[in-house]
Amino acid sequence: MPRATNNPASRARRKRIMLAARGFFGARSKVYTVAKNTLEKGWQYAFRDRKFKKRVYRRLWIARINAATRAEGINYSRFIHALGEKGIALNRKALADLALNHPDTFKAIVASVKNK
Repeated sequence: MPRATNNPASRARRKRIMLAARGFFGARSKVYTVAKNTLEKGWQYAFRDRKFKKRVYRRLWIARINAATRAEGINYSRFIHALGEKGIALNRKALADLALNHPDTFKAIVASVKNK
């Protein structure tokens, strides 16, 4: 009986890796084993950084809210605490957007929170 190598499947597997590595520099796009290692590492970074991106944005929103609230005479911590006490359910993303794009509305929210 002849030896079976499953050539179509293995060629397709290699081709899929090489197509994904197009645009990489040097051997990273030409040599299968190097391309495979590079892609696997890239996929690890992509997985990790999808999680990290959420942390980065939350930090950005907090910095924007803090800057806007300090201009109104209250710090971020007291502002968020007062929002909770008042029952205003706006998340940090929405608050940062208001602070950046609609400063009058944000000032009204800060004023309503400051006047307990």
